[in-house]
Amino acid sequence: MDATEIPTLPFIDEHTTTVEANAAAVWRELDALMHGARGFRVAVSTPGHELALVGHHPFSTYALIFHLDEATSGHTRLTAQTRARFPGRAGTLYRRLVIGTGGHALVVRHMLRRVRKRAPQGRGELRDQPPPTCRQSTT
Repeated sequence: MDATEIPTLPFIDEHTTTVEANAAAVWRELDALMHGARGFRVAVSTPGHELALVGHHPFSTYALIFHLDEATSGHTRLTAQTRARFPGRAGTLYRRLVIGTGGHALVVRHMLRRVRKRAPQGRGELRDQPPPTCRQSTT
């Protein structure tokens, strides 16, 4: 699955928190948290703005999309949106186990809390720098 297919997946849920740190600090913590996350591969990575992870297995095809938006001065709104498809009977059962029990929401809220707690502490002097910008080719 690639980034263009993410919008075709059914919406599951969305969770938001406000972090007392700039987007660069939030991005670094989010990147550190998701680095090496099993079952995911990066579909979109726009530092300081968006990170979309995708994955699949026999019971589901899924995406976890993080959006970073400037809230107030020095604060960042971090949103995690989940989209997934659960094919067949096994997929229906898997959805009940993962989504229906609230386990998925618990895990996502935990990830957001972790970033919210760690980003204000920063990673050394990088904490207060603006988010990196993407260079565009002029050729």
